[in-house]
Amino acid sequence: MADTPSNEPRLAPVAPSTRPVSEALLNDKWDRAISSAVIRGSLGLSFGVVFSVLLFKRRRWPALVGLGFGLGRAYEEADVAFKNGPTRSGTNGMRLVRS
Repeated sequence: MADTPSNEPRLAPVAPSTRPVSEALLNDKWDRAISSAVIRGSLGLSFGVVFSVLLFKRRRWPALVGLGFGLGRAYEEADVAFKNGPTRSGTNGMRLVRS
């Protein structure tokens, strides 16, 4: 039976994502920005807690300052990504200076 041709029309394969390319790029940037904010914010908070316990007699402000530094760095990185596009364009993360 498998050798006999069937009269059913063949369907064309569908692309895995039917979203526009620009929407996919924007979603990737948002994913990267949110994950960076979570990672950098938690790292800043943990460094703040460590410094709070070791140096500042368990005060709250070093932890909040560390959280602020982490979130600020993530915000700055996301702002650059949204304004300028991808940051790595074959330069291995090095900044090119043109005179």
